[in-house]
Amino acid sequence: MTYAVTAVSGQLGAEIARKLIALPGGARVVGLARTPSRVAVPGIEARPGDYDRPEQLRTALAGVDALVIVSGMAAPELRIQQHRNVINAARAAGVKKLFYTSIIGPEEGSRFSPVVRSNRQTEADIRASGLDWAIGRNGIYIEPDIDFIDSYKARGEIANSAGQGRCGYTTRPELAHAYAALLTRDDVNGGVYDLNGPPMSQTELAAHLNRAFDADLVYREMTPEAFVEDRSAALGDFIGPIIGGIYEGIRQGVYDRPGDYAEVTGRPHQSWGDYFAAFRP
Repeated sequence: MTYAVTAVSGQLGAEIARKLIALPGGARVVGLARTPSRVAVPGIEARPGDYDRPEQLRTALAGVDALVIVSGMAAPELRIQQHRNVINAARAAGVKKLFYTSIIGPEEGSRFSPVVRSNRQTEADIRASGLDWAIGRNGIYIEPDIDFIDSYKARGEIANSAGQGRCGYTTRPELAHAYAALLTRDDVNGGVYDLNGPPMSQTELAAHLNRAFDADLVYREMTPEAFVEDRSAALGDFIGPIIGGIYEGIRQGVYDRPGDYAEVTGRPHQSWGDYFAAFRP
């Protein structure tokens, strides 16, 4: 089998490619990237793969058996066609199986919903492709909370609009493990799987961070409007509302679900106790 992963210069694409390279038997792995020189995964074959260049994609996918399509980062109205370019190129190149890194999220009622709906459209396009397929719906990454720990400690708090909602977070390495499992199992074809860890509240998250980083954080609830304003000031008018919408979904209970991780991989998702223990001095 020859596997390919798109957006392999990004963090999730790179993690998936590393996991595939490590599979027993030494699978051949092709990594597609808009700028192949930025690919930093040893052992893979880097090829140019720009979502906006259909002809380039068809050439890049020659000889590939199974393809992981990592969801793009463009605006919702643009990414649907970008993903269609990849799907159509895969079919024209003779790819047999498609796997898509979709997302868990509210399809209505939050500022994140347009992004979720664009992913659902890609899911529908993959179902209609005529190829074998499986879809993972990713939980929310926990890594940004690790990245922000110095800011949290400076303020003495985690402040957002999640309220008492619980979120089934995940990590990129755990997602990579799940996608590698999906690629190597024929019995998951035609399935849609929620890929997330055990749900936890923001108060529980603060407690984990306190133990891991010797902090004294508390959780402060913000209104959705105030949090969107805060994130927009920090991240801009495109990303800010998206982040705010994710936390609206947490508040609404959209991410409070057990998930299908063990069904896909044959083992439970890493516990949050074990995950945060790795950061202790």
